[in-house]
Amino acid sequence: MHNTLRIATFNSHKGFTHFNARFALQSQRDLLRKLHADVIFLQEVQDVHSKHSKRYEAWATSGQVEYLADTVWLDYAYGKNSIYPAGHHGNALLSKFPIIKTFNQDISAHVSEQRGMLHCEINMPNWNAPLHAICVHLGLFAPWRRQQLVDVAEYIEQQVPIGAPLIIAGDFNDWSMRAGRIFAERLKVREVFEHHVGKPARSFPAWLPMLRMDRIYVRGFHVKHVEVHSGAHFINLSDHAILTATLTKI
Repeated sequence: MHNTLRIATFNSHKGFTHFNARFALQSQRDLLRKLHADVIFLQEVQDVHSKHSKRYEAWATSGQVEYLADTVWLDYAYGKNSIYPAGHHGNALLSKFPIIKTFNQDISAHVSEQRGMLHCEINMPNWNAPLHAICVHLGLFAPWRRQQLVDVAEYIEQQVPIGAPLIIAGDFNDWSMRAGRIFAERLKVREVFEHHVGKPARSFPAWLPMLRMDRIYVRGFHVKHVEVHSGAHFINLSDHAILTATLTKI
């Protein structure tokens, strides 16, 4: 039975470095491959942009999600959140195992900021129930985040069986850590870094992380290992660090 699962979460910043200084999608793909993650939760994946596709030679003509998945993650899903004249971006999930169901929900709390929640059910070998994987990207302002976490919690209570293995990961923008605690208590989930090392991980900015922006919440798993992938080389990668966790199913 495949009881051990390695996951990662990463805000890819539409394939660009901080302040959009450099297009870095290929470098991001190379780094993601080195993580050997079974499932990757991605935020701000810009799947289509008509202007960038003409400007950057390395632009992924098949779309950023398919490009990042390549031949490593055979299944992937994309949830379009923000749509504009040139294209769109949103959350994505890459999986080495079959994604059997996908649902994308708009959780925007204000017209000025489009946010979404992507829910995938993944068929894990020899598990008695599918893995529920939920990728989120929350708003920049605390009242919006609070409302979005209520919306996500209500959705999970209605759509995810209480005994099913569950992972919720992404960019929570919750540097104060207040909204996340209420969310975790309500759903009886635990944040993997908080459980393992006492506090959620510092993940922003990636080259010298100070703010605790990104999270991985789990239910139905033991946490074996957690790691923040950051450092000076991220100046040429993205503004967010990558978080990874190794989990074993209870």
